[in-house]
Amino acid sequence: MLTNSTVEQLPGGRAVIEVAGSLTLGTSLKVLDSQIQNLLAGDVRDLLVNLAGVDYMDSAGLGLLVHAYGQLNAKQGAMRLTGVQPRIMDLLRMTKLDTFLTIEPGGNGALPPAA
Repeated sequence: MLTNSTVEQLPGGRAVIEVAGSLTLGTSLKVLDSQIQNLLAGDVRDLLVNLAGVDYMDSAGLGLLVHAYGQLNAKQGAMRLTGVQPRIMDLLRMTKLDTFLTIEPGGNGALPPAA
């Protein structure tokens, strides 16, 4: 299944990306990466990634998340994951990414008010 994503840029340097499909090496992952890079090139410092529709992820998908996390961290920003399915959560735990990626319950894509 190809990756589909929608981006909503919000006031205050915030954005929500909703992802569906498989986060695997290929063209659709490059499109998602391009969307994230465009947000980070602007003023986005708080990124919520809704993975409720993601059914599979490989090392390329993990790498994309880690890279985005690092870029936001360098900007003193934050990236949070929500809607993480059990299979994806198992992968995050196995690779120990759950120790530094912020994972929130739910998956409605709602950001809290700006601080």
